[in-house]
Amino acid sequence: MAKSPSAFRTISEASEEVGAPQHVLRFWETKFDFVAPVKRAGGRRFYRPDDIMVLKAVRRLLHDEGLTIRGVQRLVKDLGLTRVAAYGDPTASLEIDSGLRAETAASGATQTIDHNRLAQVLADLEAARARLEGVLRL
Repeated sequence: MAKSPSAFRTISEASEEVGAPQHVLRFWETKFDFVAPVKRAGGRRFYRPDDIMVLKAVRRLLHDEGLTIRGVQRLVKDLGLTRVAAYGDPTASLEIDSGLRAETAASGATQTIDHNRLAQVLADLEAARARLEGVLRL
């Protein structure tokens, strides 16, 4: 028998629904103060439907959008948890500030690449290299 959409989920159920392993959900609790499942006797975690939406949004931002943990923390600070949590819906979109993308890119995350600009930079570097080689031969 399936659970009601408003029923609390165990960590194994939440893990399956979110698409992230249980240990990752526990790790996210340590990094994001807004990820706070209800803990019952014996430390068992129970996730509310809103918690599941937040976790889905976090997974999407980290894995699909390439943001870092710090980037997600800043996004929640800037936009608010309600707006970010809505991104847990796979059909939702979220406008991410280009400065935030640049900040996360500096941390090793992915971002959109302008191939034409990169080609121009490469051409400039190759021209500079050729000039240096010419000077060094003198």
